[in-house]
Amino acid sequence: MTRTASTRRRDFRVLVCGGGVAGLEAMLALRALAGELVDVELVAPEHHFFYRPLAVAEPFGGPRVFRWELADLARAAGADFTPGELSGLDVQAHVAELANGQRIRYDALVLACGARPQVAVAGALTFRGPADVERFRALLDEAKSGEPKRLVFAVPSGIVWPLPLYELALLTATEFEREGHEAALVLVTSEARPLALFGTRASEAVEALLAEHGIDLRASTYPAEVADGVLRCGPGAEIAADRVVALPRLRAPTIGGVPRDRNGFVPTNTHGRVAGARDVYAAGDLTAFPIKQGGLAAQQADAAAEAIAATLGAVLEPRPFRPVLRALLLTGGRPSFLRVELGGGHGETSTASDEPLWWLPGKIVGRYLAPFLADFGLVEAPAQRPEDDVLRIELDAAAVHELMLPTPRR
Repeated sequence: MTRTASTRRRDFRVLVCGGGVAGLEAMLALRALAGELVDVELVAPEHHFFYRPLAVAEPFGGPRVFRWELADLARAAGADFTPGELSGLDVQAHVAELANGQRIRYDALVLACGARPQVAVAGALTFRGPADVERFRALLDEAKSGEPKRLVFAVPSGIVWPLPLYELALLTATEFEREGHEAALVLVTSEARPLALFGTRASEAVEALLAEHGIDLRASTYPAEVADGVLRCGPGAEIAADRVVALPRLRAPTIGGVPRDRNGFVPTNTHGRVAGARDVYAAGDLTAFPIKQGGLAAQQADAAAEAIAATLGAVLEPRPFRPVLRALLLTGGRPSFLRVELGGGHGETSTASDEPLWWLPGKIVGRYLAPFLADFGLVEAPAQRPEDDVLRIELDAAAVHELMLPTPRR
């Protein structure tokens, strides 16, 4: 168990810039690890935190995406909240500059500003999350009325988190089967195999799911644009398509005074430190780590928080970021839990199971954030983590049903 050094409160301010998974996890980890050694201030342009991974279920009768006021979350964590968008850093003076002209002094800063979605397949419906739920719902209703008859789901190349597209395709297939609608469903992906980043076993399980639901898989295909009833792919391939649903590519925001790689993302070491910017750390989609996913963002935030806490005298050995990718794949039936340890030296760690592979078994996996959100009513969490490998988890039955098994729309 991590202990905190017993000293009086210091005038040490950590700014956490970003109100997404990485930002909230960093805020919570700092409060848990450094306690009275640190003041934490959360800065974000938005006022709400959305449980975005559930957006794929909402068009199919799932619950509206959970959202919480960031001010309430910060208050509950013992942190301050300041609305505002980070525009730049004066790393020498240790000052954060906001777009509204406000300047905030910091002793350490965690960049968790996320990445920005941009259209990757011209002419397609780009599904970014909650903002596109109604557009996708309208497309489903149109397909059920008889037009279109051929729906294509497209994963573009580049910096993309592919899993939501597979969920949309599987949930669509399940609902059409349940309601007796006929349509040809095609999944086009630039990946060599479906969800290949999860490893061989998980990829094979997903491939079997697609085949079971009659979804035509086109791997190693690079969707580019939609025109005249055709999805044009590189190099020179064309796929007939009445409608195309695609994922966005992600691009990094520009923050003055922060080092960036050639793609615009922020390079860090394994403890989250940003080279060339003293006392600045980064976590989440903003970083140069190529896979952009909430669970990995939380792990990066934990590494940064531990490094900061250790410098303040917290009694712990800061652990480096060793990525373990976990994801809950919604299918319309029993969800599939996917897990793989990334990086070399682990052997075959790819796993797919219809039983939970982690605690708490939700869409967002964060050491501090998952139980914290449970206290805000997403699920009812047990008092402590089980000591053995048997997941004796007492979850609120209605919440889990809504989370994992969307009911048919009427």
